[in-house]
Amino acid sequence: MRVLIVEDSATLADTLQATLTGEGHVCDHAADGVVALHHLADRRYDLLVLDWMLPRRDGLDVLKALRQSGAPTRVLMLSARDTVADRVAALDAGADDYLVKPFALDELLARVRALARRSQEGGGEVLRWQALQVDTPARRARWQGHDLQLSPKEYALLELLLRERGRVLSRAAIFDRLYDSRSESSDKVVEVILSTLRAKLAKAGAGDPIQTRRGFGYAID
Repeated sequence: MRVLIVEDSATLADTLQATLTGEGHVCDHAADGVVALHHLADRRYDLLVLDWMLPRRDGLDVLKALRQSGAPTRVLMLSARDTVADRVAALDAGADDYLVKPFALDELLARVRALARRSQEGGGEVLRWQALQVDTPARRARWQGHDLQLSPKEYALLELLLRERGRVLSRAAIFDRLYDSRSESSDKVVEVILSTLRAKLAKAGAGDPIQTRRGFGYAID
């Protein structure tokens, strides 16, 4: 998933970013509410990990603006405010979950996994193309029941194309979903990942499900 962490504590933000990146997510960080809204306007995020008490615009304002925009981004609100009234206010404003500080990282990860499962409702947790299966909770791809030994970026690209099946994604759009805003790579790296992914699919006997639309991008139909 692409995750935006909105947290003004640099120490906690670094910990969250390292933890979520280690789980295979692509993470950006905003230290205040105004910067968070700029990120949300520029990019599509699957999950927002949002602190309530923020400089410039607080988390509740960010949450309300997000919901008014109609974005389907899941939101995990973090806060030291632990009264029932606070939790009700956040949930009523559109938060999907609420976690009181201080918290254990294992619990945060469990809640992130639960929100990821919820975001896949209707689409299923296993994505398929012919005998190709991508088990999204396990982050595992198989062809005819046999595991494909994919790198994290190869897996992320395959999941993205299957999740957006039938939609043509440009190289820039793919890069934006696979890399965070701090990356020094260019979007040409997408072609390298495509090449190695195609080679592994072909070696497994899956052929090449990825179509290249010249001048437009890539898709799996």
